[in-house]
Amino acid sequence: MLEAIASGLAAVLQPATLAIMLLGILIGFLVGILPGLGGAVTLAIMLPFTFGMEPVQGFAFLLGMWVVTSTTGDLTSVLFGVPGEATSAAAVMDGYPLTRKGQGGRALGAVLTSSAMGAIFGAVVLALSITLIRPVVLALGAPEFFALTVLGLTFVITLAGKHLIKGFIMVSLGLLVALVGVDPEVGVPRFTFGQLYLWEGISLIPVVVGLFGGSEILQLMLSKTSIAKASSPDQNKLNGTGRGVLDALRHWNLVLRTAGIGALIGMLPGLGGSVAQWIAYGHAKQTSKNPDEFGKGAIDGLIAAGATNNAKDGGSLIPTIAFGIPGGAATAVLLGGFMILGLTPGKEMLTTRLDVTMSMVWIAIISNLVAVGLALLFIRPLMKLTKLQGPVLIPALVLLLVIGSYTATNSFADVLVMVAASAVGVVCLRWDWPRVPFLLAVVLGGFAEGYLNLSNSIFGAEWVTRPIVLGIGVVILASIVYGVRTNRRSKSAPVQELPAPAQKVN
Repeated sequence: MLEAIASGLAAVLQPATLAIMLLGILIGFLVGILPGLGGAVTLAIMLPFTFGMEPVQGFAFLLGMWVVTSTTGDLTSVLFGVPGEATSAAAVMDGYPLTRKGQGGRALGAVLTSSAMGAIFGAVVLALSITLIRPVVLALGAPEFFALTVLGLTFVITLAGKHLIKGFIMVSLGLLVALVGVDPEVGVPRFTFGQLYLWEGISLIPVVVGLFGGSEILQLMLSKTSIAKASSPDQNKLNGTGRGVLDALRHWNLVLRTAGIGALIGMLPGLGGSVAQWIAYGHAKQTSKNPDEFGKGAIDGLIAAGATNNAKDGGSLIPTIAFGIPGGAATAVLLGGFMILGLTPGKEMLTTRLDVTMSMVWIAIISNLVAVGLALLFIRPLMKLTKLQGPVLIPALVLLLVIGSYTATNSFADVLVMVAASAVGVVCLRWDWPRVPFLLAVVLGGFAEGYLNLSNSIFGAEWVTRPIVLGIGVVILASIVYGVRTNRRSKSAPVQELPAPAQKVN
């Protein structure tokens, strides 16, 4: 094993391989900033360029490109409230409010540092688990995956805090949206209203871009101010990048916990980073000393989002390498890269080509560190953009929204979905309804239905008695009880705090 690790590092440090990796990093950096494109789309476009490359060079190009999109996708999430891709949506929740408070430098320092730490954690998990994960993943079937999706939904309902009923309603609405399309069991269109576009369901990217980015841009348009509110010179001294870096280092235990969640969920085929980020975000809120600050600029919420976003990439590579089951859309495209480069996932990657597998670990670590370094270099010019007045920025931001939505399926209907999601986001902001439960229900709805149908068809009603399902069920019940108790406390707490002088000053 140690010999393979050393051999993999030596192969990555070859000048030609490094040059190809830097090219991939640059492409991924630019793509991550553009909302909607995402790593999977970029991999699909660039995959043909790996013909004729050596395996390590091909992976240096593809992995270098893919893993940095998670890091750079957080930049637009924090600065403009527009997720670079679906897996960066959680960073909007607390990153953008911090920017609005004039603490964008702190937010970027925290999310980039936690991203780097999460990436290293995910790569280490990949190195340690690659030869051990096969029996674990094979032990999970459709019933366990269905239980995990329900667990994700219960976690996200608790994110609503004192608005637990609102969270439940938003989850229900999200599940209804997830049902749009052709029924996978009987092949009958549902909620399509005669529109052929809706037969394949509603694309996630325009929903994410509109629900978070579009609604915030509309708010900015109405306010006619800059993204970052004016702050005093004393505040500016405290709100720099260095403080954000220290915040991430101080919360190292939270980084490790949420990175672990990201790696674990990432290695479960089909769930992907969109699910991992919200489960980790929910865990961060449940364990936080200030859960009421989440969604308003909680630094620990942002750190959890950044760490999870990068750790899940290392986790999703594990089932792909071990036995050719992609952990998500991007690794499904990457699986095509294995074929192009003449590699077969499974026994070959774990024995005779173990050095190539270990080179992927080093590529993931080096690429993320380079991407974080580049992002930190560009923080100052990026921060200046947040000081520009809304009317100056809005045209460019709207263009990003339209491009990001249209590239989902190259259909103008996606732009209309983005506009509708923006309207929903504005309504949620105006009347204080949570957006996250709705989004995660849209993400998980299709998975939940598919796994439930498969469980019933294979195991009948007996699948509910499987040990792992029962264990997850206990966690679900505990989460519900915790959410209800927290809800009762949060309803009574404001009444007791009203006379406090600090509240009157604010």
